[in-house]
Amino acid sequence: MSRILPKPPNFSPTIAKTSWLQHQFPWLYAFWKFSRAHTIIGTSLSVLGLYAIVLANTPPSTPDAGNLSPFSLVVTLLACLCGNVYIVGLNQLEDVEIDRINKPHLPLASGEFSRREGEWIVAITGVLAIALALWQGVYLFVMVATSLLIGTAYSLPPLRLKRFPFWASLCIFTVRGLIVNLGLYLHFSQGAAILPGVWALSSFVLVFTFAIAIFKDMPDAEGDRQYNISTLTLRLGQKAVFDLSRWVLTASVNLKEKRSISRFYQFIWKLFFLEYIVFAIACWLQ
Repeated sequence: MSRILPKPPNFSPTIAKTSWLQHQFPWLYAFWKFSRAHTIIGTSLSVLGLYAIVLANTPPSTPDAGNLSPFSLVVTLLACLCGNVYIVGLNQLEDVEIDRINKPHLPLASGEFSRREGEWIVAITGVLAIALALWQGVYLFVMVATSLLIGTAYSLPPLRLKRFPFWASLCIFTVRGLIVNLGLYLHFSQGAAILPGVWALSSFVLVFTFAIAIFKDMPDAEGDRQYNISTLTLRLGQKAVFDLSRWVLTASVNLKEKRSISRFYQFIWKLFFLEYIVFAIACWLQ
C-alpha cells in the first residue's frame, strides 16, 4: 500500500543565507536593513558609474591624477554611502510608529535597534559624510551637504516635506536625478564642462526617479493614512498613481497584493541601477 508522504517545507537559499547572517551577525544584519539595501546599491552605482564615465574621457596619461585615483574613489564612495545611511536613517527615526505598520521588519520598528542606537548611527554617518566630502574637495562637499540638507528637510520637523506630495517627490528626484549625477561628475572631473552624455544620463535617471518618487508610498498607504501623511496614493488612489507611474515605466502588478506592489517598486530600482551600467559601458566603447 502506497503512502502519501508529506511535502517537504519550502526551502529558499536566499532565506537560508539571510537566516544564517541574522543568527551569526545580528547587529550587522540589522544595520544592513537600517541602511536600506536598494538605496545603498543605487548610491554605489551612481558613484562607480560617474567615475567610469569621467575616466573614459580622461587622457590615458593621467588616469590616477587628482580625484580619479583609486584612493579618492574609495573615499568618495564612503562619503556618499555615509550620507545615504544618514538620510534613510533619519527618516526611520521620525517614522518609527508608521513603520510598525508599513515596514515592521525595519530594525527600529522591530526593536532590533533602540532609538539611541539609531540616533548614534545617524549622527556618526552624517558627520563622516560631511568630513570625508570636505576632505575630497568643494564639489563633493557641496553635493553631499546639499543632499543631506534636502534629506533632513524631507524627514525632520518643522518642514517634514514628506507630508506634501509635490515637495516629497521634488526632494527625491532632484537629489537622485540632478544633484548626485552632476555633483559627482564635477567632483571626478575637477570642474570640467559637463558632457552631453552626462546630461542624457541625468535625464534618463530623472524619469526613473520620478517613478520611484510617486510609487514609493503605494505599499505604505495604511500607515500613512493613520498618521496623516498626505501622499499621492492617498489623494488620488493607488490606481491613479500606478497608472501615472506605468505611463513612465510600463509594467504589470497586482494592486491588491502588497508584496506585488513592493516587487514592482524594487523592479523600478533595478532599472535605475541598470542606467548607470549602460551609460558607463557606452562611454568606454566610444
